[in-house]
Parts: sequence; C-alpha cells; structure tokens
Amino acid sequence: MTDTNTVIIRRAEPADAAGAAEVWLRSYVAALPAVRRAHTDDEVRAWFRYVVVPERETWVAEGAGGVIVGVMVLQGGHLDQLYLSPERRGEGLGDRFVALAKERRPEGLELWTFQVNTPAHRFYERHGFTAAERTDGSGNEEREPDVRYVWLPSKRVRSAGFEPATS
Repeated sequence: MTDTNTVIIRRAEPADAAGAAEVWLRSYVAALPAVRRAHTDDEVRAWFRYVVVPERETWVAEGAGGVIVGVMVLQGGHLDQLYLSPERRGEGLGDRFVALAKERRPEGLELWTFQVNTPAHRFYERHGFTAAERTDGSGNEEREPDVRYVWLPSKRVRSAGFEPATS
C-alpha cells in the first residue's frame, strides 16, 4: 500500500488536463466495463482540456514524479467527477477528495453514479450520502440506469426533519 501522504491534492492547472483525462479513462474502463461510453478517448481528452480543467473547479491528486493519480470535479453543488487510477483505489485518496468536496461545499453536495457501480454506492454511503433518486438512465448520455446521491451537513439534515443514520 502506498502512503497517501506522499500524494498532494491541489487545484488542476492546464498542464494537468491530459493526466486527469487518462485517469478518467483508465478508471472508467476498470470500474464500469459493462457501461457503454458515450464518447471516444479523444473526445474525453478534449473535454478535459477545453472544458473540465479551465471551466470547472477541478482538483487533482499528484503522486510521485508529478504523475496524476486522481481527479475530482466540483460544479456548483455537484460532485461532478471523482476518479482514481485503478491501482490507487483503496488507499484513502477518495476519502481525501470527499473531505475536500465537503469543505468546499459545506452547504451540501449531490452526485450521480450508475446503479451497477455498487462499490461507488458503498463508498458514498460510508461518507454520509443518501440515495435520493433512481432513474432508468434516459437522462444520461450512456443511457445507463443511475442513482442521485445527496449529502447534507447534519445540522441542515436535522432542520429539514431528517435524522442522520448512525452506525
């Protein structure tokens, strides 16, 4: 297991777009092999270069030698993307990204994940997200059934009449 303290999480710069896109591509293939991708590798790379990094709040995890090993994208109140290099899963990097997202959006967050991605469900639920909506996938480009997860800080959840689950 690699020491996550040797990994720096920082705001993405234009030069990080290619590395972030490669993490996204490799992670998608590893985590979602049965889910049809709506875009080619080159389209994903262009999207990171021209949209994700310059226009969104994009964070990267930088490992030894400056290699990008994770990417997180916040857009408004959405945790829009969270992908890790497959060989870096289970090291706590995702935990660090979610903690950062909650720090950056203390009023709450929401995200979408595919229904077939049960490891993601467990991960987000462990971090206090709750499933709020399930769809047949007709609203996403992949046409894959998905789940919307929501995280609200405990104080706000209680004021809305909900009690957070305790474990």
